[in-house]
Amino acid sequence: MATLIDDSQRKAARVVGLSYLLAIPPALFAGFYVFSQLIVRDHPAQTVRNVIAHEALFRLGIAANLISFLVDIALIAALYVALAPIQRGLARFAVFVRLIETALFVVVTVEFDALRVLCTADDLRVFEPERLQALARLSIGAYSFGYNVGLVLAGLGSTVFCYLWLRSSYIPKPLAVLGIVASALLASCTFAFIIAPDLAHVITITYYGAPIFLFELTMGFWLLFKGLRRTHRAEPAETLSSPTRRP
Repeated sequence: MATLIDDSQRKAARVVGLSYLLAIPPALFAGFYVFSQLIVRDHPAQTVRNVIAHEALFRLGIAANLISFLVDIALIAALYVALAPIQRGLARFAVFVRLIETALFVVVTVEFDALRVLCTADDLRVFEPERLQALARLSIGAYSFGYNVGLVLAGLGSTVFCYLWLRSSYIPKPLAVLGIVASALLASCTFAFIIAPDLAHVITITYYGAPIFLFELTMGFWLLFKGLRRTHRAEPAETLSSPTRRP
């Protein structure tokens, strides 16, 4: 028996769209403006000088990241409300994965602020420059590793959610397919970086970041202004597979 999309799903879908659009600006500001300007991965000495010279900007980058993670919590909750009727078990799995991702991002971002403390705290100025640079290298390395783990989880959770979007027919199928491909690409590339970090110099963020950015931006505007399609949906898979139903 088919059922109509209820009002809670429609409202949740608009929250999803709004959350995608709200999360993008602070994430881009932190990742592509602040940290890309201040953090020089292969030159810790220059990184230390940059953080000392631009401490306020570094703080803004940390704050912007934390804002985007808070928005992600609303996004994950809204995704669950919108998609749980399609297959509740998969929706719960995706929520679990993405909440772990968000928690990990918060932890590594807060810990990354230790780099600023290392560079600017008066009681640490007694460290020799070489030791301070070594600590900065460790901080950058730990942040990069933790962030890659978080991106693997983000890609995995997003892949599952996009699969549910595809099954639901709530959005155009090409958009759902783009989400599956972009999310899987994000997860696979960042997982490869964990195994072989040097691949990050070959596979740049343009290749694995642009598709997911395009998907989330498009989804944001689609769900915010178009909403869910006015259509019926089939029952969840677990109901259809019941032995009491005819094939």
